[in-house]
Amino acid sequence: MFRIGNGFDVHRLQEGLPFWLGGLLIPHAKGCVAHSDGDALIHAICDALLGAAALGDIGVHFPDTEAAYKNIDSKILLGKTAALIHAAGYTINNIDTVVCLEKPKIKEYILSMRETLAKVLAISIEQISIKATTCERMGFVGREEGVSAYAVALLQRQDFCRLGNK
Repeated sequence: MFRIGNGFDVHRLQEGLPFWLGGLLIPHAKGCVAHSDGDALIHAICDALLGAAALGDIGVHFPDTEAAYKNIDSKILLGKTAALIHAAGYTINNIDTVVCLEKPKIKEYILSMRETLAKVLAISIEQISIKATTCERMGFVGREEGVSAYAVALLQRQDFCRLGNK
């Protein structure tokens, strides 16, 4: 009746590009190098949701070889992912995430990210957790060369929900 999925995404950071994270444009000198807008948090969430429903991964549904997804707003991909999840007979119970990033500090953006993601997914803000950490200046994230994001999603069968067995 319940399905758990995990997701992970990483993007290289480069000077002069926009930095999108959790559906928000965050002021920063560097942004993600990517085929889409490079929102690592949303991409990790998409993979967690798709994995929980055994529907493959983000690359299966939105390949970076297709022009239609060039520079696409990742919130659109998240909305399409939610539609796939619902069509497969699942509802989203909750999503828990971690963003690994040295700079910029994102604490002040987390509430807005949760609100944005909840709206796209048509769930309550209480169903989404976003945490942030650094890599203590170690590795590519620690050297401010990239960002990584992890997500876990718990899905529940819709028919199980209708029976009042929450």
